[in-house]
Amino acid sequence: MKIICDSAVLAKACMNVQRTVSSKSTIPAIEGILIKALGDSIRLTGYDLEVGTDTFIPAEVEENGSIILNARHLCDILRMVPDDTVSLESDERNICKIVSGEAKYSIIGTSADEYPDVPTVTSGFPIVVKQGLLKDMIRKTIFSVSTSERNPVHSGVKFEISDGKIVLVAVDGARLAVRREDIDYSGEDVGFVVPAKTLGEVVKLGEDDDGVYSISVGKRHICFEIGEYRVISRLLEGNFIDYKSAIPHVYSTTVVAPTKRIIECIERTSLIITDRSSPLRCSIENSVMSFSCVTTVGTANDKMPADITGCDLEIGFNNKFVLDALKVCDAETVKMQFNSPSQPIIITPIDSDSFLYLILPVRI
Repeated sequence: MKIICDSAVLAKACMNVQRTVSSKSTIPAIEGILIKALGDSIRLTGYDLEVGTDTFIPAEVEENGSIILNARHLCDILRMVPDDTVSLESDERNICKIVSGEAKYSIIGTSADEYPDVPTVTSGFPIVVKQGLLKDMIRKTIFSVSTSERNPVHSGVKFEISDGKIVLVAVDGARLAVRREDIDYSGEDVGFVVPAKTLGEVVKLGEDDDGVYSISVGKRHICFEIGEYRVISRLLEGNFIDYKSAIPHVYSTTVVAPTKRIIECIERTSLIITDRSSPLRCSIENSVMSFSCVTTVGTANDKMPADITGCDLEIGFNNKFVLDALKVCDAETVKMQFNSPSQPIIITPIDSDSFLYLILPVRI
């Protein structure tokens, strides 16, 4: 294999692909980037057996071929090369010479035959979503993904796609995040769970908010096409929680208040909270929301006016969980609904169903 290409283009592509390369594995080949040169381009692939990224970049290919090069060493070299162009030339012993300007390297590669097959995904009706829309939905649900290994399916985000709608759902046992948006889709209803790691890569590669993600879903794998990149990932299997049954439909107390005002009030009261075992206490009565907490540091109190209907209530909650939800609400005013000190807090917009956040209370 012998190629010459733009140093900056190759460096950027390799660093993007490197994120799905295994950092430590019993299979040395997947610690590297697979480089295939053919025609007038090269294909770069990184795959850790769960999620993979590949892309094509233009190059002057003087000799077709392929090789696996250690991802960390390759990226470190490409970051530092002095010239605008770089050449890579490998021989039958898988020794690769890298030359840029006066800088020259000779590194030991691995035969491309040792690289595992990356899954292919074929599906029916394509799912096309604006990059800006899907990135926003992912960012505003992924924080609720579970980090526990007890139920692996909850370590991803559930997608529900039906006629004209896309819904993303994340749950971690103490909170639930749901986002809904309209899309141009008229295929059959589909539902699947994508690992959080995969979605992190999808967000990073989506650099053009006006561009699109083209999504293909198979039985066990999913493929996101993002410009010149493809991200291929396994899907998570298992019984995802029936989240709809966890959401109450009748409430005894409803609070409507400015989102920013609630955030500021909670943040001020939370300044003395040093660990998660110290709940924030919220008292709702007489058109006032009062917040307080008692910790080993001392005490804190704050309050704010609010539009309150229903019964008076006192409830405890994890301040971080409520703040996480409020900060991604995208609404100047929110509705918070309650039933009792032992039942979930529900946060929604006033006049739509674009988002819903559920947080379990903490005993006080």
